[in-house]
This record gives sequence, C-alpha cells and structure tokens, in this order.
Amino acid sequence: MIKFEKYKLENDLRVIIHQDKSTPLACINILYDVGSRDENPEQTGFAHLFEHLMFGGSVNIPNYDEPLQRVGGENNAFTTNDITNYYLTLPSDNLETGFWIESDRMLSLAFSEKSLEVQRNVVIEEFKQRYLNQPYGDVWLLIRPLAYKVHPYKWDTIGKEISHIENAKMEDVKSFFKRFYTPENAIMVVAGNVEVENVKQLTEKWFGKIPMGENRKRNLPAEPKQTEERTMTVERDVPLDAIYKVYHMCSRYDKEYYATDLLSDILSQGNSSRLHNELIKEKKLFSEIHAFVMGDFDKGLFVVSGKLTKGVTMETADASIIEVLEKFKNENVSDNELKKVKNKSEATHLFGEVEVLNKATNLAICELLGDADLINHETEKYLAVTTEEIKQQANLIFRKENCSTLYYKCKNN
Repeated sequence: MIKFEKYKLENDLRVIIHQDKSTPLACINILYDVGSRDENPEQTGFAHLFEHLMFGGSVNIPNYDEPLQRVGGENNAFTTNDITNYYLTLPSDNLETGFWIESDRMLSLAFSEKSLEVQRNVVIEEFKQRYLNQPYGDVWLLIRPLAYKVHPYKWDTIGKEISHIENAKMEDVKSFFKRFYTPENAIMVVAGNVEVENVKQLTEKWFGKIPMGENRKRNLPAEPKQTEERTMTVERDVPLDAIYKVYHMCSRYDKEYYATDLLSDILSQGNSSRLHNELIKEKKLFSEIHAFVMGDFDKGLFVVSGKLTKGVTMETADASIIEVLEKFKNENVSDNELKKVKNKSEATHLFGEVEVLNKATNLAICELLGDADLINHETEKYLAVTTEEIKQQANLIFRKENCSTLYYKCKNN
C-alpha cells in the first residue's frame, strides 16, 4: 500500500506527497496534461518540442542542468500522445533546489530565439535519425494515419512531418506554452525522504503565486468505428520483412483495459507465450514477434508485430497470426495460462513500487486517470479478470474489419 497525501493550491495545482524513508533521495515529478493529441493538425510535434524547450533554461536559470548537477541531482522527461512528464531526483537535503528550478520554468520559461533554434535543430535531427534513417523507424509514421482517420492519434509525438517543426514560430510556441504549461493543467508529486509539512511550505513558497492559465476544455474528435480492413505495403532497405497488425480497442480509462492487457501478455509475454510457441518455436515463421497494448487515454490500439524468417511469405505470416488470434475467439484460455500472466503482472507491479521515481510517476498518472489511489488497486483489477472476459475482448477486437495491416518489405526480397 502506497500512502500519500494530496491537496490543491489556490491556483489549482494538484499536489501529492509520498513519504519514503527507505531512500536518501527525493523526487519531484510534474505531469502536464498535454500530449501530441492536443496539437493543431497543421502544427504537430509541439508537445515533444516543448519537452526539449523546457530544458533550455528559464528567466532566472539560464542553464537548467547546472544547478541541479551541482547538488547531485539528475533529471529527464518524456512525451506521449497523452501527457508530458518531467522528473528530477536529488539528495533530499537539497530538495528546495528542485522546487526552485521546476517553479521557475513553469512561471517564466526563457523564450529566446537562440533556444528555439537550438532545440528545433535537435528535434529535426532526432526526426531524421530515429524515424527516417533508422531501419523500421518510420513504422508509426505509416501506421497511425492508416489506423486513425479523424482522431489526433493519427500522428506520432515527433509530428507528422519535419516542416511543422522547421516552421514553428516564436508566437506559436509561446501560445502553446501559455495554453498548457500552467498550474491547473499540472500534477506535482513529491516523493522520497521528505517531511510532509516541509513539502507543503516549499510548494506554497515556490508554486503558490504562479497564476492560473486560461480555462481549457479538451474537445477532440472521436474516431469513427472502423468498418473495413485496411492495408498498406511499403518497401524499405531493411534486413527482414516485417508485419504490423493493429486493432482498435478500449481506452486506458475503461474497465475492459485490464482484460485486454492480459490478453496481450498471454499472446507474447515470455518464451511459453502463444505467439512465440506456435510461430517461432514450432513453425519457425518469425525471428521475433510481439503483442502489446498502447495504453492510450482515448480509445487505443492493440498491436501484433513481427519480423519474418527469411523465405517466409507475407501471406503465410499474416495467415499464421490470424490463426492464433482466432483461437482466442472460440476457446477460453486455461486457468493456468491466465494465472501465469496474472502472477507476472503482480510481480511487475510490485517491482515497480521499489523505485521512488516510479512511484512518483505512477501516482501522477493515476491521479490524471481519476484518482491517485488507483495505484493501490491496479493489481486487484488485473487479478479479477476472468477467462470469459479475455474471450469477450478477443471477439470484440480481433475482427478483420477492425484491423489495419502494414506489410513492411525488405527491398532485396
């Protein structure tokens, strides 16, 4: 059981404090309720650009890393389609340094042309290196617009195209910051070897006077139900043919999420999983194969992807995947099979509670999902899943008309 205290400041910043005396460290995690789904379709990649810009210095702290490193701290961030998350860890004796740094960039990020140009170039280089010049790097740039026609999940966090970042103007950047990087759009978790009253005082001191932003309501277009199978074939300079099948599924908020997540585990978690057993061990059709859920906050995707063994045709590989998936629709999984993935899920959850940083991040995400206390009930939600619920989700998800398939061919084949 993870104990915590939560409250709100007058500016609506949500604050969660978790005391953990087993570590000498403290962690500050600030989650902003903004991801690539909140971007203008003609100006994509902004949430990810901001992940970089937020490290470019604020008005009073030109070099963000320097004061943190001086007190033995480190920091990082990540952006998804749904959220942007910043976190730092440092010796608990130096906790106030973290408050100073995080509050200054929320209040007064430095908007210099130089910083924008530097970070713009970093992101453009990342786009080229990771997405365009790396084997299989453009997969999600292809799959997302194939699977989504209306919802903003149809572009990746890096953005639709490089030109959107190349053409980002200072007024656009400032407007995006003003709209989303505000107290009422953030959740701050302070965890580790901290004293609750001290944290409350520091929070009020450093964040209490930051003004609220504009009242913002998310109103995203819902993705229509997919009614026909979609396919795309591309050829690239890659070592092996690959296949990617994505099916529309429920959202992270839905109760069905837990059954769907376990369904993906039964399919591909470990060497005794169904896809690995049947398609790698027995039939030797794939060199690797995976199944996973995206975990999106809006209705997301169930993904099955694999790299084919040389000499195997796309038709054979595709049919073999469908055959495995169809078995779930007609038969209940065994109690033993379900128990095994539940045990692994429980172990993973418990292991994730060891690191104070993991706890801080998960508390913030659970609070955004509705209640931080969800962190204490996730395991029981997985353990409560029945074989019948697994079968129901399989029948709902694994339908031909609900599938988009990318055939990613090696040029030399």
